[in-house]
Amino acid sequence: MNVIVTGSASGLGAATAIILAKAGARLVINYASSASDAEATAQACRDAGAAEVVVVQGDVAQDEDCRKIVAAATHWGRLDALINNAGTTKHVAHDNLDGLSAEDFQRLYGVNTIGPFQMVRAARALLEAGAKESGRAAAVVNVSSVAGLTGIGSSLAYVASKGALNAMTLSLARALAPLIRVNAVCPGYIDTPWFTKGRGAAAAQQVRDTVKAKVPLKVASTAEEVAALVCFLATPQSCNMTGELVRMDAGLHLVN
Repeated sequence: MNVIVTGSASGLGAATAIILAKAGARLVINYASSASDAEATAQACRDAGAAEVVVVQGDVAQDEDCRKIVAAATHWGRLDALINNAGTTKHVAHDNLDGLSAEDFQRLYGVNTIGPFQMVRAARALLEAGAKESGRAAAVVNVSSVAGLTGIGSSLAYVASKGALNAMTLSLARALAPLIRVNAVCPGYIDTPWFTKGRGAAAAQQVRDTVKAKVPLKVASTAEEVAALVCFLATPQSCNMTGELVRMDAGLHLVN
């Protein structure tokens, strides 16, 4: 299995790559700025049994970088899955309308929405080649968020970018069938360094405790737990699924 995972230097992307490596996948590991983390993830994938691992720097908001990331897989002749995991945010209270600028929206849309589109466009030919060779549809998995379904999240700009990604997932699923199927994972809170980097350790712990107290299942999802769902959608186990927005939020959507 040949797979590109964007934003896979750490967190959910790294956990996803390592699960695929255990199944013997060939992987493109992508990072924007954390080269040391990416190399550590790549080594973990090799140790886990990956057939081949290629590390590529690139910002998915830049079309030329998306093409460079995909070019790293061309020598395989095909792709079986593209996992659009790269994402960014800015933490701003939703009632603080002056806390966001047009530039903030443009940056978040550039990475969270335009980036996945550009990656799909760049990878389309290889994904279609993979489908023709294997006899089943190749997979695109967009890592979205419950923020795009419920209007909650780290900022209004983040919510809007993920809502747009969800809508685009549905459109791409129609447009690219039958050779490529497109689904999205919409996690709730994930216990990764994401919140620590954005808010600091104390605030991140407060968010973790608040989430666990609030959600019906009383748990904070780990990167590995969500990655298992991402991998399910990327592999033939989900071969007849397309156009789905799959929520994994420990029941947060059930809370009034």
